[in-house]
Amino acid sequence: MATEKTFYLETFGCQMNAHDSEKVIGTLRQQGYRQVESEEEAGLILYNTCSIRDKAEQKVFHRLNDYKKLYKEGKRFGVLGCVAQQEGEKIFEKAPFVSLVSGSASYRKLPEMIARLEAGESRITGLDDRQTDETFETEFTARQNPYRGYITIIEGCDKFCSYCVVPYTRGKERSRTSSSVLAEARRIADLGYTEIQLLGQNVNSYRDPEGKLSFAELLAAVGQVPGIRRVRFTTSHPRDFTRDIVDAIDAVPTLCDHVHLPVQSGSARVLKQMAREYTPDWYLERIAWMRSARRSISLSTDIIVGFPGETEDDFIDTMDLLARVQYDCVFAFKYSARPNTPALVMIDAIPESEKAHRLQVLLDRQREIQRSNYSRHIGEEMEVMVEGLNPARGQVAGRSSQNKAVNFTCGQPIAPAPGSYCQVRITGAYPNSLTGESI
Repeated sequence: MATEKTFYLETFGCQMNAHDSEKVIGTLRQQGYRQVESEEEAGLILYNTCSIRDKAEQKVFHRLNDYKKLYKEGKRFGVLGCVAQQEGEKIFEKAPFVSLVSGSASYRKLPEMIARLEAGESRITGLDDRQTDETFETEFTARQNPYRGYITIIEGCDKFCSYCVVPYTRGKERSRTSSSVLAEARRIADLGYTEIQLLGQNVNSYRDPEGKLSFAELLAAVGQVPGIRRVRFTTSHPRDFTRDIVDAIDAVPTLCDHVHLPVQSGSARVLKQMAREYTPDWYLERIAWMRSARRSISLSTDIIVGFPGETEDDFIDTMDLLARVQYDCVFAFKYSARPNTPALVMIDAIPESEKAHRLQVLLDRQREIQRSNYSRHIGEEMEVMVEGLNPARGQVAGRSSQNKAVNFTCGQPIAPAPGSYCQVRITGAYPNSLTGESI
């Protein structure tokens, strides 16, 4: 009897990586593989990697080192995603027991690469088409999220920010046709999903190859698919953030009232060094559009502290911007140099201790902003999508349209299922979540 084909897949990094893994899982299942829960159970062990920050990259190599002993048992290893594209065949030198290295642009060739692996090849690469105009279609996607369906509408990045490795790992920007996006949205709705999240490294840089719909028009069209109650999108670039996006959020109730708009720095000088292609004033104009919208739009952002040459005054500019915008959520990181990026040649003279200090100052201030922002919701009623249960606390965990975590009690004998919706009265607030009771 033939040995059962099994695989284990661990995903590192962003939501795009998570969705890429759904595609990989679906493709492997179509090839006759069964997914298992641990490396020890698997015949094929895959790591879908992230290289945005050095820690994420090193975590992958630590994981490979931890499990290399399994190679002697006949198991095979593959490295997928951004680290695979960045490091290429050097991965074979760092981890000689790895048999497959594939960047995300090559996933559509995965069946062919798996067949070669099964035939006994020990060094297979899928790295040669980072600049392809094709995107990896999703006919075999195995959706792992029980309540949210992801659709990648644009791959790659043409911005070349000086600190960022994405253009070198994901390639140039290439968009899917609006027809294919809407067809997938309808398929997702037919499967029973009520929330869709549109994905892209710069999702709002979308350019319809058919020339039919702008990004804002595509948002509205997805929001009008029968059965869809919520539409999210991430991540946006300020340079391509247009006023019609805000107009669409105002006009289409199914578009979530939350925008993630990474600013990275509040200093005009640092933004220029980062090659971000906008100024703080440009960015704040877009914030003003959202603040003047009829709906209350929740804002989140990304910030890098300690970029090469960032002075104390530059950091104060960032703190001033933080105070002006009053974000509901901030993802903040210390700068870390990434391979192939222009910032590598800049003198990074800021001590790690100073970077850590600035990061902590920023996070402490943001925590107070969030504490104030979240407390304003006390007494409100809001619709919450259920994401899971917390039996230890006797609470249901969910998320509001504004992407805020809400933990609430439910008087029903049977807890609501993930993906269902509840009306919740907010009774308490913390810096990162709300509490309430179902109505």
